Amino acid sequence: MFPIYKKELQSFFYTPFAYAVAALFMLMFALPMASAIAHLDGTNRFVFSFTEMFYSVVLYSIFLIPILTMRTFADERKNGTEVLLMTSPVSVAKIVIAKFLANVTVYLFMLACTLFFPIITSIKGEVVMSQLICAYIGIFCWGTMAIALGMLISSFTENSILAAIIGEFLMFVLLFVDNFANSGFISQFPKLQSVLYSFAAQPRFAYFSEGLIRLSDIVFFGSAVICLLAWTYISIEKRRWNRG
Repeated sequence: MFPIYKKELQSFFYTPFAYAVAALFMLMFALPMASAIAHLDGTNRFVFSFTEMFYSVVLYSIFLIPILTMRTFADERKNGTEVLLMTSPVSVAKIVIAKFLANVTVYLFMLACTLFFPIITSIKGEVVMSQLICAYIGIFCWGTMAIALGMLISSFTENSILAAIIGEFLMFVLLFVDNFANSGFISQFPKLQSVLYSFAAQPRFAYFSEGLIRLSDIVFFGSAVICLLAWTYISIEKRRWNRG
C-alpha cells in the first residue's frame, strides 16, 4: 500500500500541480481576510474569529477539491495504467485507501500553508483560538468527505474534466441541501424534509465556526467518508471482475 501512496504523492509534489492548488487555496483565505481588514476604521484591532471566512472557504473549496481528486482513477484508466494497478498484488481496498490518504496528505499540506494568516494576525491583532481550531477541524472534515466523493466520481469515468464537473455539482448539492429542505414546497412534507436535512452539511459547519465540536457532526463526516470509500471500492472491484 505504501508504494502506491508514495507514487500518488510524487505525482502531486514532483509537478507544479500541488503547489498551484495550494496557492489557490491560500488565495481563498486571503480574499475574505483582505475584505475584513478593509472594513476596519483604523482604530480597531483585527480579530481573527474565522466565522465569516469559514463559509467563504468552504464555498470556494467546492470548485477546488474536485480539481485535486479528478485524476485519481480517471487518469489511470485514460493512460492505460489501470490494468497494471488492478493486476498488482495489492488489494483494491488498499489501493483505494492509499490514494485517499495521498489526497488527504496534499489537503493537509494546503491547510498547513494557510496557517500563515492566523500567525500574522496574532502579531498585529487577536486570534480567537477556540473558533480557529474548531473551524480548521470543520474544514478538514468537509475536505475529507469531499475528497472521498471526488474519488468515487473519478472511478466512474476516464474523463478527469467530467469527473471534476460532476464532483463540483454534487458538492454544491451537499452544501446547500438544507436550503432546499427549508423551501416552501419541501416543508409541506415533514418526513421528506427531515430526511433531506439529515444529509445537510452546512448546519454542521455553523457549529464548527462558532467554536463547538459535536460528536454527531464528527460521526456524520466519518460515516460519509467510510460509505463513499466503500462505494469506490465496489466500483473499482466491479470493473476489475468485468475485465477478468
